Amino acid sequence: AAADHSRTRGRPWAAIGGGPACTAAGPEVACPSRPRPRSAGALLSGEYRTRTWNHYTGESGRLFCGIWESTPGKVVIDYTEWEFCHLIEGWAVITSESGEEWRLGPGDAFMIPTGFRGTWETVETVRKHYVILTPP
Repeated sequence: AAADHSRTRGRPWAAIGGGPACTAAGPEVACPSRPRPRSAGALLSGEYRTRTWNHYTGESGRLFCGIWESTPGKVVIDYTEWEFCHLIEGWAVITSESGEEWRLGPGDAFMIPTGFRGTWETVETVRKHYVILTPP
């Protein structure tokens, strides 16, 4: 059975996948914010349409901060970077390859470490703050 990692508004940060414990104005632009499929066929259900408003890029193109949005759907994820997330609205379920599950909603903050693999399911349209740091 999956562990119960239900979250409520204002609770402490969560560490997804056993990583270290874990929020801008500009035009909508493409950036490497996650979650993203690890292959073209990684859409498992739904439409999963995303929009990204990247508000800051720094550290020689390794650091990205902004707002990300997703419509309902489920995709395979494979992180090659670290990402801090703070959900503004909506509900999502992150599940590791081993089946451990985190149910996340408005007000939840969490960190996804590099190397994490599993699925991201947007249950109700999600909008989140993100901070991404790619490896050197």
